[in-house]
Amino acid sequence: MKILIEYLIFPGFLFSAIVGLLSGWVDRKVTARLQWRKGPPWYQNFVDIMKLLGKETIVPAGSKFTFLLAPCFGILSVVLAATLLGTSVRLFTVSFRGDLIVVLYLLVIPAISLIIGASASANPLASVGASREMKMVLAYELPFILALVTVIIKNFGAIQLGQVIDFQLRFGSNLASWSGALAFIVAIFSMQAKLGLAPFDASEAEQEIMGGVLIEYSGLPLAIFKLTKALLLYTMPLFLIVLFWAGNMNILPLIGKYVAILVIIILIKNTNPRVRIDQALRFFWGPMTILALISIMLAVMGK
Repeated sequence: MKILIEYLIFPGFLFSAIVGLLSGWVDRKVTARLQWRKGPPWYQNFVDIMKLLGKETIVPAGSKFTFLLAPCFGILSVVLAATLLGTSVRLFTVSFRGDLIVVLYLLVIPAISLIIGASASANPLASVGASREMKMVLAYELPFILALVTVIIKNFGAIQLGQVIDFQLRFGSNLASWSGALAFIVAIFSMQAKLGLAPFDASEAEQEIMGGVLIEYSGLPLAIFKLTKALLLYTMPLFLIVLFWAGNMNILPLIGKYVAILVIIILIKNTNPRVRIDQALRFFWGPMTILALISIMLAVMGK
């Protein structure tokens, strides 16, 4: 029962959804202000989700089961990742060996669920979006994993979230070293792509392919995908805090760190135009991968 409560309420689904939707509102509000608009009220994202829940779900003929199941896999994986991270932050002694790798895998599933769902819809524009999403995953996962390797090396091979947090509590944040700072930069850009935000939002480009991967979704399935994105907006920054910035995990410093990363996300989104898929591939497989490899070498040298 305790595990179920943690998964569904705190630090799992309910808590993560509230924080993620409020963070999404901050993003929309800041973006509106930068564009000299007023922006939505704080409850707008909650209203949007509730409105979608009341809409009709239109399912394309052909692959109904796959089409409807795909968003469920995405949201379940993110909620589990948020639960593992939240539990480790509260009580780092209760984490299990290898949970860091488990979270890494769980955070890949939402993108895969988007690809599967879009492909099942048999819509040409959705297929283009799925193709772009697949290439984007191949682009950003390599440098992100290399950045993760840097953290593992710096923490003497620790692949347990609790050990990573404990190491930084005793010896200082990984971000305070050269290797950690470089890996953090790589992880930030990879996170931006994982979140599907500009400049790496080609798979959903509304001006080009009218939503791409989400074009055929409506009602409850679309609400689930939107909620999954909100959950990721909470989970990904928290994951980066655990990996690189866990020197002080009290509530106020933790909130400050989360807000700082959220500000970085919003700044990147609002100051960069959308890049093409080939440009994204060159960016992640070029400068970001090289930077990640340099961070690994520095970590091996103890810097």
